[in-house]
Amino acid sequence: MREIGAFEAKNRLGALLDRVEQGEEIVITRRGKAVARLVPEGSRSGREEARAAADRIRERAAATKLGAFDWAEWKAYRDEGRR
Repeated sequence: MREIGAFEAKNRLGALLDRVEQGEEIVITRRGKAVARLVPEGSRSGREEARAAADRIRERAAATKLGAFDWAEWKAYRDEGRR
């Protein structure tokens, strides 16, 4: 992943788009701080995969049914070693 300043990115946008089209990711910075990222159009699948993984985690958590969380019990566990 390459970093490039905003001023240079503005002046070289066409060349940057060519590099992105070839699969490279480019981070655009302003005063050394990242403000934007140019990524190939096809890279959205990573976001979709992450959402699918999160959905699977939620489904498994719902199926487990551990019951209500007992704060008093966990506070007692925490305080056990403090005495």
